[in-house]
Amino acid sequence: MGVAIRRAGPGDRERVVRLLDEAFQSDPVSSWVFPGAEYRRATHHRLMAAFTDVAFEDGHIDVTEDGSACALWLFVPAEGEHADGPEQTGEQDDDEFAQMREAVDPDNERVELIGRLTADIHPSGRAHQYLWMIGVRPDRQGEGLGTALIGSVLDRCDREGLPAYLEASSARSKVLYERLGFEVIGTALRLPDGPLMWPMWREPQPHRPL
Repeated sequence: MGVAIRRAGPGDRERVVRLLDEAFQSDPVSSWVFPGAEYRRATHHRLMAAFTDVAFEDGHIDVTEDGSACALWLFVPAEGEHADGPEQTGEQDDDEFAQMREAVDPDNERVELIGRLTADIHPSGRAHQYLWMIGVRPDRQGEGLGTALIGSVLDRCDREGLPAYLEASSARSKVLYERLGFEVIGTALRLPDGPLMWPMWREPQPHRPL
């Protein structure tokens, strides 16, 4: 039986934020950005809300019909191009990272640092779909919902000849993405005194195995 997937709209915002907050409470990278369970429970949702708003504005969000899983995607144009005009400058990107820190928790420099570090390893030169985040409700993990969400966009990438990119935030998710055709590129990012993140790239595949 297939998984019903639809494009999320503004009315789904709170559902998506809540879902991402629940799904990433135990994630190694979220635990690094927001050290301490109590602090994370009180603050983590603000970053998920900021990510959700960016995805609604600059990309799209897919959600399962029952609301148990969602995926945030951004289309990244080729270097020198921009989806809505000229490519943004590095100074503008820096402002965005600082603004996100200010909105989430001004005293937490890691909110800003995670954006800068992942931007530094993000490949450029070719247009691609960027899987920014994917979250599955903790009690529904292991049912194939994440694979179904990713697969729906990868199918389109294959038809359109587009690569895809992501950063795996755990060894477990890295294995899942490898099964979907992603490969680690470059060197894994070691967060300062923290976990690894693996940049992963997937070339379009004419016949992607199920």
